[in-house]
Amino acid sequence: MAASDAGRHPQNVGCRTLSLSAHVGFDSLPDQLIRKSIKHGFCFNVLCIGETGIGKSALMSSLFNTNFEDCPSTHFLSSVRLRAQTYELQESNVLLKLTIVKTVGFGDQVNKADSYQPIVDYIDAQFEAYLEEELKVIRSLFSYHDTRIHVCLYFISPTGRSLKTIDLLTMRNLDSKVNIIPVIGKADSISKSELQEFKKKIMSELVSNGIRIYQFPTDDETISEINTMTNGYLPFAVVGSMEKVKIGNKMVRARQYPWGIVKVENESHCDTIKLRRMLCTNMEDLREKTRAYYESYRRCRLEKLGCRDIGPKNKSISLQEVIEAKRLEFCLEMERKEEEIKQRIVQKVNEKAAVLEEAEQQVLTKFECLTLMHQEEELKLGKKKKLLENEIAQFTEKKAIAELIQPQVSISTPVVSLKTQGLQKNQDVQLEVQCFHVRDEGTMNVGEQSKRESEKEELE
Repeated sequence: MAASDAGRHPQNVGCRTLSLSAHVGFDSLPDQLIRKSIKHGFCFNVLCIGETGIGKSALMSSLFNTNFEDCPSTHFLSSVRLRAQTYELQESNVLLKLTIVKTVGFGDQVNKADSYQPIVDYIDAQFEAYLEEELKVIRSLFSYHDTRIHVCLYFISPTGRSLKTIDLLTMRNLDSKVNIIPVIGKADSISKSELQEFKKKIMSELVSNGIRIYQFPTDDETISEINTMTNGYLPFAVVGSMEKVKIGNKMVRARQYPWGIVKVENESHCDTIKLRRMLCTNMEDLREKTRAYYESYRRCRLEKLGCRDIGPKNKSISLQEVIEAKRLEFCLEMERKEEEIKQRIVQKVNEKAAVLEEAEQQVLTKFECLTLMHQEEELKLGKKKKLLENEIAQFTEKKAIAELIQPQVSISTPVVSLKTQGLQKNQDVQLEVQCFHVRDEGTMNVGEQSKRESEKEELE
């Protein structure tokens, strides 16, 4: 015993084994652990993978003798989904927090190549949640609800021929993350001889494809014999039902058919009782194997983050040194990115300034052109203004001359003859002046005549 302990704990090789001279009392530690475990309770998480309608809910209800209410699933989902439900069960004074996760829509899609991916993502998400809780500064793992999957019951359709491609693909991607126990759902749909041949064919295909399934441990002498025998029953042929049928004077859980009755709790009819017994007997071993899968995930995850136990020179390094090195690396990376961003901003500012300077130069050139055009227009308008002022002066002069000539024009007979041949050049001017005088005289005569008539009326 001491030698085996030394093999398990090589760091305690130098310890000596001593005998006690009297009773001390630390032999009560197991009892303390038992009391503490009973008070805190246990958790167990089961993942059921199988096609819709293969009997996942019925089997879980039969295994735990509880009617788990579950809504029916549809066959028309575009992708595989997972539905998790947690229950608290109590047997005697032991409390069990049971979480059942079922696939919904598994195998119902036309393209089944990626049907396993949502399941893998869910298992990794539970590992990641537990890792985040472990890495917290203030953590409470004792009260943390552990949702890591402890066992996966993979339901195989009772075709009697061989495993489907989706079965091999899914189990190959899950065997390194979870304990897989294959079961044949609705095993009462094929005969016993066909069932035995189907089991052999399934195990042969699993071995040939390198798929590892959970093997019940045989290193414990108390359960090695029964576990060795049970490993020979894999995969389990299960039948689930919560309906009770009266057989003789007893009510038993069974499925009734026109050709007979299949008893759920009869080991000669199906392996449901064997599966229940093995799950309860090896529940702690399933939890231990799950911790091993989690350690593998944790190691890969921390290695991706840059954490190492051994430095470049094969020297052990502490987590603080790793964190400090990552912090320095991160700071240098941030400084480099900040410098790149600054240079990029300066370059963009310079480019924008050059564009604005070019636009400003274009505006100034255009302004100078418009200024020259404006000056030319002002000169032209000045010339036109002088011409108009000259014309106005000439017109004013002509008007003054016309006003001087006006009294000399005769009112009664208009002057139409010319006195001399030299006055012909001024004919148009004289005619125009005459017309002005005639109009003005006519206006004056009409005004005088109306004035006279008004005075005559006053005298009368």
